[in-house]
Amino acid sequence: MPTKTEQLKKIKDEVLALEESPLYAYRTENKYFPVIGEGSHDAKIMFVGEAPGRNEAQSGRPFFGAAGKVLDELLAHVGIERKDVYITNIVKDRPQQNRDPLPEEIKIYGPFLDRQIDIIQPKVIATLGRYSMDYIMRKFNLNAELQPISKAHGKLFDAEASYGPIKIAVLYHPAVAIYDNKKIPEMKKDFEILKGLDK
Repeated sequence: MPTKTEQLKKIKDEVLALEESPLYAYRTENKYFPVIGEGSHDAKIMFVGEAPGRNEAQSGRPFFGAAGKVLDELLAHVGIERKDVYITNIVKDRPQQNRDPLPEEIKIYGPFLDRQIDIIQPKVIATLGRYSMDYIMRKFNLNAELQPISKAHGKLFDAEASYGPIKIAVLYHPAVAIYDNKKIPEMKKDFEILKGLDK
């Protein structure tokens, strides 16, 4: 059986060679990296964002720019270390002008995220933003619970993964605080639902 590291490297190799992706040419023309994910391969909590921005695509690391600083602050608030969680996105390549991911992009990259979940087997998947919330809740048959993120944020849902019970935590995308820093106290309160779930 290949190790988790080997299985995750295989995903990286496949994404690097994903010429059928509508974002492949944009990545290669700009000498961007795909952003596969980083953190502990035995993480209890997996954070799933939407798609990489420019800083992420230039570094190959998720949440590496301004939104990453907000995420670090939110993690610190609840006493969780970034190195102990796994952080990824649904879409692994940067969309042009940081636009929202398109349905066909989510469709082509989603299966890689599904495999990452099965490899890492987190106990909690924390969704960051509405695209991530929508994808993960539908994946785990929580369609009936779907609400606008303005109502769903800060909630925990029970679900079943292929490897056992799992919790889905719905959180605002950290970029929200960049546009409206008055949201930070509310976002910190939302993150408190993760306390103790990283054990």
